[in-house]
Order: sequence, then C-alpha cells, then structure tokens
Amino acid sequence: MAEQNAYAWAGVDIEGANQTKRRIGDLVKGTFGPEVLTDIGGFGGLFAAPWREYDDPVLVASTDGVGTKLKIAFITGVHDTVGADLVSHCANDILVQGARPMFFLDYLAMGKHEGDVAEAVIAGVANGCKTCGCALLGGEMAEMPGFYAPGEYDLAGTIVGMVDRDNIITGERVRPGHVLIGIASDGLHTNGYSLARKLLFQTAGYTVESHIDDIGATVGSALLAPHRPYVKPVIDLLKSVDVAGMAHITGGGLIDNIPRSLPDDVAVRVHRDSWPIPPLFQLLQRIGEIPEIEMFQDFNMGIGYVILVREEDADTAVRSLTEAGEDVHVLGEAVSRAQDPQVRIGD
Repeated sequence: MAEQNAYAWAGVDIEGANQTKRRIGDLVKGTFGPEVLTDIGGFGGLFAAPWREYDDPVLVASTDGVGTKLKIAFITGVHDTVGADLVSHCANDILVQGARPMFFLDYLAMGKHEGDVAEAVIAGVANGCKTCGCALLGGEMAEMPGFYAPGEYDLAGTIVGMVDRDNIITGERVRPGHVLIGIASDGLHTNGYSLARKLLFQTAGYTVESHIDDIGATVGSALLAPHRPYVKPVIDLLKSVDVAGMAHITGGGLIDNIPRSLPDDVAVRVHRDSWPIPPLFQLLQRIGEIPEIEMFQDFNMGIGYVILVREEDADTAVRSLTEAGEDVHVLGEAVSRAQDPQVRIGD
C-alpha cells in the first residue's frame, strides 16, 4: 500500500473521478443561464431565481429515479439516454402543478468509477436539462466499492421549479363536463420495467438484440425509448388555456395517477377506443396474458400526460398541443362520482 494512494488501494479512483468531472465541465456549463452564479465543483450551487417575474412565487420540488430501466442500459451498454429520462420524469412531475423548471441536481453512484459511462450518463442529464429549460446546477458522483455489482450504477435527481401562487394547478377546480386530453408517450417511459423485463426476457426468452416485427424494433431499443418531456408545449398551453387539472402518467398508470388530480366527488370516463394502444403494450399483454384493466394500472398504455380543460377550451388545447408536435387524443370526460372507481375505462 505504501506505493499507492490509500484510497485507491481501497478501490476508490479519486483521480479518475476528477478527470471525468473536468471532461463533463462544458456539458454542464451548456445548461447554465445568467441565473447560475457558481461554476461546477463547488460545495453548493448558487441560483439567482427570477423572483421579479412572478407576483407571488412558490417553489416546487421533486426527487425521483429511473428505476430498473437502468438494467436495460447496463445490458445494452447505452448510457446516454437514461440521464435525459431522469430529468424528463422529474420535470413532468412538477409541471403537473404548473411549475416551470429552474434547476436540477443529479446523483450518480458506481461501485467502480468508469469515466466513459459516467460522462455518457451526465451528457444525457445535461441534454435533458436543455430540453426542459433548466440548469444542471450541481450533483454528486459517488464511488462505493463493493456496493454495486460490476458495471452497474444508481441514478437519481432533484428538480426545483417555480409557479405563481395564483397559478398553482391542484385539480380541485375539475368539474363534471371537463374534457380529458391525453398526450402520447414514447414507450414505457420510466415505469413498469420490472414487469416488462420479466415478461420479455424470462417468459418470452427474448434478448435485447431480438428484433420484434410487431414493434418494428429490437427489444433493447424499444425499452430504451426516451421518457418524453412535456414542459415546453404545456407551459405554452397554460398561457392561453385555463387548465383545471393535469396528471403525469407514471407508476400506477392512468388508473392511479389521474385521481391524484381530481376532487373526491369527481371521476373520469376514459373511452378505450379514443387512442391506439402501441404495439409494445399489446405484446406485453399477450406474453403475460394480463387482464386489460391491470395493464392500465401497470403501464402508461401509450398516454404519458393528461390535461383537463373546460369543454369550450378543448379544441384550442388540442390544436395548441398538436401544433407543438405532440400526438394528442381526446380521451373522455369528467363525470360526477357516485361510487368507486375514480377512473372508468370502457367504451
């Protein structure tokens, strides 16, 4: 041990991590705006929030991870998308309350530091921040020998955004007659991967290289399809349409997530034929012989984000989102809730 650094002897490559941090410097700085007052590498990030642009500003924060979608990155060796997935997931979560993302903090932990992998992951985070319009203000790159299996890592992040108090969207204003508008997802996003991996790899015997004609892609590329960010089109929509409620369709699918944005006395009726179920979800259902109602609770089923507006605003909302490049569907309507459940899926 006398001939080497003690920490290196313990399995921690400090110099390797420092080299990676230097390499990702330009990626991180590329997300900075004038609000960022510190360079990378400090003990904390300084962010001068644009308080004067708001009448009564409220901070909105959320923390999340990418779940077992990381397993697909490990198997395929593709690491430059899961970081963007992480930012999109967090940004969409605070968007539900009408918040515009301000800054993001990431946490990347490895058993053994791998510079190329870390750089690819952080590049994805930086790209996600650019897309969602927030700064990558800082983060942590941890090396913990013996804690993770070789070639694996963990990834999590925290986002902070801002909204005027009077513009906070809670869903409490949703009433019977409001129209339910869905924006399409790009695959599974970041939820349902434990079940999807078991069905595809164990039950069906596929590998990530298997090409499935029904989905027009390999299993690996289909499972790595990015988590779509909805920030820009929805923020633009909020400037012109009175939105009463929104839901990010994550774990729990339509069935569990829509009620999070509804008053107790309101339910929604979702018309099953109002949008095409993507082939990947149909494949998963066939492999597992899963009842359709369970599919709507396990997966997003092709809808990544839901918006509730008054009937007279529905056409304007659909047009605005469509012109922004989104695939939009009128899913159904809000109804009076006489009994459970709050989400009724049918004809």
